[in-house]
Amino acid sequence: MGEEALVMQTKDRDFARSEHGCEHYRRRCKIRAPCCDRVFTCRHCHNEFTNSLSNPKDHHEMVRHDVKQVICSVCNTEQEAAQVCWKCGIHMGEYFCGICKFYDDDTEKKQFHCEECGICRVGGRENFFHCPKCGSCYMMSLRDNHVCVENSMKSHCPVCYEYLFDSIEGTTILNCGHTIHMDCFQQMADQNQYRCPICSKTAREMSGVWRMLDAEIAATVMPEEYQYEVSILCNDCNKTGKVPFHIFGLKCSECCSYNTRRISAADLH
Repeated sequence: MGEEALVMQTKDRDFARSEHGCEHYRRRCKIRAPCCDRVFTCRHCHNEFTNSLSNPKDHHEMVRHDVKQVICSVCNTEQEAAQVCWKCGIHMGEYFCGICKFYDDDTEKKQFHCEECGICRVGGRENFFHCPKCGSCYMMSLRDNHVCVENSMKSHCPVCYEYLFDSIEGTTILNCGHTIHMDCFQQMADQNQYRCPICSKTAREMSGVWRMLDAEIAATVMPEEYQYEVSILCNDCNKTGKVPFHIFGLKCSECCSYNTRRISAADLH
């Protein structure tokens, strides 16, 4: 092949790559949903459409592994799922997984298929490990450095309620082991909410904040009429007790956490 022809082929391929896909993925094919026989660019497009239908009975989600047929977006040929179109020879996705029937041109995501998860992940295989108890892949920095919760990723985000296991949004693990979308946790942090929405334990390292509250309380003496004890329950150590009331916070005498809530005397028994 001559240099000019090679350049033209490269331009054609780049043009096709930029022209096709959806808001979720860049790809040069569409998939035929085996569940309803409709054609969509990706499973997310399918799920958004079917779950917006007026009749709730029509709501359903597509199982990625069940996809058999795809349609090349360049030559419009329907065929069995494969990386290369048998008719025009174009790669329908620079990344292709024959198990997930997943196509994506943006290889900078460093996609990889996790056998244990059974689906494709992003971020590079070398940067992740699979935790069998939590049931998902986590970043290497969390190996031997997180609280395991049985199948914690096979649950819904406690803020937006999207299913976490196959969400395309980034997730993070809280100190208690529960998982949440990174963006959802940031929204909580922006509102100064640092308790896990599921178990109410402190979600992140807060010892610096506790020390700041210690200093504020030491420097601020409450008026005599407010110098009394109140009953509390600590969300972190689950202990109850009586502590001095203060406007800046109620400190647990057991674990020194300020993640506490006031309770009635009857709740102590």
